[in-house]
Amino acid sequence: MNRPAPVSRILGTGHYLPEKIVTNDELSTYVDTSDAWIQERTGIRQRHVAEPAIATSDMAAEAAKRALEAAGVAASEIDLILVATVTPDHQLPATAVFVQQKIGAGPVPSLDLAAAGAGLVYGLTIADQFIASGAAKRVLVVGVELLSRILDWKDRTTCVLFGDGAGAVILGPAEESTAANGKRQGLLATHIQSDATLAQSLWIPAGGTRLPITAALIDEAENKVHMKGQDIFKVAVKNLFSSSKKVLEKSGLGPDDIDWICPHQANLRIIDSAVNMLGADKEKVLVNIDRVGNTSSASIPILLDESIRSGKVKSGDTVLMCALGAGISWGAAIVTI
Repeated sequence: MNRPAPVSRILGTGHYLPEKIVTNDELSTYVDTSDAWIQERTGIRQRHVAEPAIATSDMAAEAAKRALEAAGVAASEIDLILVATVTPDHQLPATAVFVQQKIGAGPVPSLDLAAAGAGLVYGLTIADQFIASGAAKRVLVVGVELLSRILDWKDRTTCVLFGDGAGAVILGPAEESTAANGKRQGLLATHIQSDATLAQSLWIPAGGTRLPITAALIDEAENKVHMKGQDIFKVAVKNLFSSSKKVLEKSGLGPDDIDWICPHQANLRIIDSAVNMLGADKEKVLVNIDRVGNTSSASIPILLDESIRSGKVKSGDTVLMCALGAGISWGAAIVTI
């Protein structure tokens, strides 16, 4: 959406990463790969993997609590909960209701979004509509994935890429809030889109009504992530660039006006290629893929929160977020922190 002034702004962020770390060297002990092979192709050195007792909603709730604390907002003040995930606790109900339960929020609308890596941008876009219309004043948006549970750990095309984690953002009305540098804080522009022609390039065939999980299911691998890497790489670069260009046009900004680029951490080569096409300064690109891998829906909010808490991203900085996920879905957003 496009407007002369922002309507909603980020009030606080938080993230959670499981304690267990799996390195590339450890992966190479049970799948045909190596640290050098993985780093050269993806930029990943390690990833976090949740212990068996941890559920998706546990990670989401922890990230949400940290975001609420950072925002100075009580759980009882939240009007809407959006959880972006493709790894829900259960097929029903939505994981968002368990997050609501675990953070102690009131009886508010709580729903899940399934756009994978683009989930956080989709969530911000939807939350912004609620705030702009006056239907909500405080919205919790969580990106969370427990991808280690849906990977084939013998398939080196997928298992080397992904990790577990959660990130959260609290959104509220921008009003007249300004940063120390005088910039008005808020969401400047968003853009989201999907193209179903490559829907089966990144998917899990089984588990839904098309191929239910039953005793008759012959191949357990059908209930794991399947990906056509070359298809994804090509559209990722093109669509990260196009969506970034679109939100820059909507906001009336150019690459030089952006302080930081916070891209979905899918693959370092994808990020580099998209940034080159955009003509942006590589020094502005935020990266943590080497430490956490691709956490899909959780990728952008984890990276954003880490960067804010470390002091790298400061109040008044303008950040471009861009992402691609299953669907194929993609999107971008520009926000002044």
